[in-house]
Amino acid sequence: MDIQHHPDDELLLALASGQLAPGMRRVLYSHLELCPACRERVQALNALGGQLLDGLTPADMGDDALARTFARIDAQAAAPARTITASAPPPLPAGARWPRSLAHCEATPWRWIGPGMRWSRVSLPEEPDANVFLLRIAAGKYLPRHTHQGTEFTQVLHGRFHDGRALFGPGDFDAADGEILHQPVVQDGSECICLASLDAPLRFEGAIARFFGSLVGM
Repeated sequence: MDIQHHPDDELLLALASGQLAPGMRRVLYSHLELCPACRERVQALNALGGQLLDGLTPADMGDDALARTFARIDAQAAAPARTITASAPPPLPAGARWPRSLAHCEATPWRWIGPGMRWSRVSLPEEPDANVFLLRIAAGKYLPRHTHQGTEFTQVLHGRFHDGRALFGPGDFDAADGEILHQPVVQDGSECICLASLDAPLRFEGAIARFFGSLVGM
């Protein structure tokens, strides 16, 4: 797999230090599954973080620290297990697979949002309100031109799109914010399937696009 677009070191450091929200973390982990280079960078950052922790002065723990820890373990053990249900989206095309980072999540069936365009809502057990979804768009189709009110992480699972900045293919990762105005266009030859997470709605150009975007939480 020829991966051309990767998360920068700032994002990988945020991941290694536990600073990313669950939805963003799941998308970024889906990139690491496919990218040995980024996995090595995260491992190096984790090792560096461990060295920094070893150099810190130990802090005193509260008298009830052990009891609270066991209480949290008991609470997690009692919680019902959640897995991807039978209503998960259909299998991906040959050569593609669902990310392991979506294990224990629930996904809706593909839903129509326009000619040649479908989407699936992904629910995370640790944060049900996280805005995570899958997009499945046919060759030659495109998303309306838009920018971002917050941050969007996108991981390409299958196919290719060009958004006016660059060509993104299988395994590629993109982080977009309010400084980016683009229109992803799926390239000929295959549909494109992406996993995405938003921390704020997109800002579409045009009233119709804004209306349909609001219906799916985009």
